[in-house]
Amino acid sequence: MQNATLIIADDHPLFRAALREAVTQLLPGVRIVEAASLDTLQQAVASHADADLILLDLHMPGAQGFSSLVYLRAQYPAIPVAVVSAAEEPAVIRRALDFGAAAYIPKSTPIERIGVALRTVLDGGVWLPEGVPDSSASDGETRERELAQRVASLTPQQLRVLLMLADGRLNKQIAADLEVSEATIKAHMTAILRKLGLFRRTQAAVLAQRLLQAEDASLQVPEAAESDADSEG
Repeated sequence: MQNATLIIADDHPLFRAALREAVTQLLPGVRIVEAASLDTLQQAVASHADADLILLDLHMPGAQGFSSLVYLRAQYPAIPVAVVSAAEEPAVIRRALDFGAAAYIPKSTPIERIGVALRTVLDGGVWLPEGVPDSSASDGETRERELAQRVASLTPQQLRVLLMLADGRLNKQIAADLEVSEATIKAHMTAILRKLGLFRRTQAAVLAQRLLQAEDASLQVPEAAESDADSEG
């Protein structure tokens, strides 16, 4: 694709420079925008909402687990995201795709294969490393895939509320942080639980905590006992 705009988001300057050099070799004429944290990534995407692709490292300042990927897919669904990560576990790779990534490129991938991955995504396709199955077979994995897709369906504001649950914040605290009413947060909680197919606030909190752990790709949500926190939602 000629004159494509790519956003490279990685907090390591040396790797960012190496990836920039590789991308410019693979895609002559490409425009590169760099970001080193979640904040600068958000600024970069806001300034380049017509970008053709985001190359995303999951581990950056301000980002935890898959939260940055889910945020980008909710906020900018038209921009494909390719995760570029040192993690190569098949479960993590599949989970990234479940959360909406168009590709998962291990940092050990040879430059020729990176070129294939970029062109595949820019042409509207999905790219996986060799040897990684593109589907899950077990009932447990199918359930987790459904949960991941439900999380990916949340709006940006609903996602913010869900992630704040991971810190154990109460509705009134979340409302103060987002500068909205507590009634608005309760409405968001109702919508979040409905979309996730959950019944209790504590179940959503457990799911949020798992979402922040990219190394542990499991999203299974245990049954939560009724508690004072549940009465808030």
